[in-house]
Amino acid sequence: MRFIPTELAGAYVIELELRHDQRGFFARTFCENEFAKQGLVSRFVQCNIAWNKEAGTLRGMHYQEPPHAEAKVVRCTRGALYDVIVDLRPGSPTRGKWVAVELTPINGLMLYVPEGFAHGYQTLEPDTEVSYLMGAFPERNAERGIRWDDLALGIRWPLPSPILSDRDRSHPGFKL
Repeated sequence: MRFIPTELAGAYVIELELRHDQRGFFARTFCENEFAKQGLVSRFVQCNIAWNKEAGTLRGMHYQEPPHAEAKVVRCTRGALYDVIVDLRPGSPTRGKWVAVELTPINGLMLYVPEGFAHGYQTLEPDTEVSYLMGAFPERNAERGIRWDDLALGIRWPLPSPILSDRDRSHPGFKL
């Protein structure tokens, strides 16, 4: 794995090192030692998947309040998605800034989302599946979200008229 820093401190794009042969390829998607060497969360307590029927489905922007903040490693296992993170950390020089990465099974990229970040994505193809490693157990009372279309953040989503849940449609705006 190759850890590529983003412009948001602590957030990384992780490039898989694919070992190809006539059968296809093999790659590690997690190594505790390599994550720890980068100073990243290296203990994950849960693995989740989400399947999205339609292109344009938008899930986010989700986070958990401290002390239940969670790190994530996000990977697209089928289809394609536009994955977005927003730095919410108080005192961070990049607070309120966002980064987006296109994830597909073919490009071999994953996104490491540090604690203190909101996360969301929009599917670019129908039948898109996403896998998450979670660094903390979900705590219902700590679940929060910010608006996907908050003008203060200015996230540029690739597809117009996203498909949203009622919950994601009703998140409040971000306060800098």
